[in-house]
Amino acid sequence: MARIYYDNDADLSFIKDKTVAVIGYGIQGRGQALNLRDSGVKVIVSQRPGGPNYDQAKKDGFDPVDAATAAKNSDMIIILAQDPLQADIYKNSVEPYLTKGKALVFSHGFNIHFKQIVPPKFVDVFMIAPKGPGSLVRRLYEEGKGVPCLIAVHQDATKNAKKVALAYAKALGGTRAGVIETTFKEETETDLFGEQAVLCGGTSALIKAGFETLVNAGYQPEVAYFECLHELKLITDLIYAGGVQGMRKRVSDTAEYGDLSRGPRVINKQTQKEMKKILKEVQSGKFAKEFLATYKDKNKFEKLRRADDKHPVEVVGAKLRGMMKWM
Repeated sequence: MARIYYDNDADLSFIKDKTVAVIGYGIQGRGQALNLRDSGVKVIVSQRPGGPNYDQAKKDGFDPVDAATAAKNSDMIIILAQDPLQADIYKNSVEPYLTKGKALVFSHGFNIHFKQIVPPKFVDVFMIAPKGPGSLVRRLYEEGKGVPCLIAVHQDATKNAKKVALAYAKALGGTRAGVIETTFKEETETDLFGEQAVLCGGTSALIKAGFETLVNAGYQPEVAYFECLHELKLITDLIYAGGVQGMRKRVSDTAEYGDLSRGPRVINKQTQKEMKKILKEVQSGKFAKEFLATYKDKNKFEKLRRADDKHPVEVVGAKLRGMMKWM
């Protein structure tokens, strides 16, 4: 069983006298920086000038600096830039300023687990991974609630890394909801698998396949869009609130029977066989290597990114979403 920590298990005094550098003021960076500051922690924000994130940081009352300045003048450094950018940021702007007693922090284990970043042994290395976007991390904190987090310690140079990590999680509001102990390996591999097989890759492929099946059978694309994409939110909201069984109790008997009897025909043994292949690619590092190589080839990555721009489900969806101004 997972070990879960709550407010009483964490002591903010372990970070109250520390300065935290938040590198990257995107959605997650903003949420974490604001929550840390409101919890009484001194925060330095690093964000390149000339974009909306820089402007937002200024608007929020921070004075953004470059990553090297932030790293040099802080005790704890959390890197919240995109995964493929982190190694260069670390090598050029963070590593030169790591000294004994400092902590290097992450919200995803990708670069540590796949050894894109190899920190010196004299610093603490831990992860606090909120299980939600930064906007939700911020909103729930302001409401006196919190987003559940994962915690993992990779290096414990000071012998206090776990206590500091729990204090950091408490400053984010995470211990209000619960903080689950894990490892960098487990968080990274399950996160990548979940994105690829279920949350992003699996879901988007299922939507397109369902849409194409209906349209190819002669049904109107607009009706197919509503049935295979638009109404998905209604179902995922029910699952989010009550689990799969909770959802089944709240849909019609017809929908429930269709779920129980037909679902296993769509997601079947062959699907799970392919999922196991995907998991092995994650575990072996094959996916990480492939992703980083593709990311460096900007034309190839952009081609992949734009491949579905003109897919009928996107074209029809844009028109229908335009009718729903409240969205």
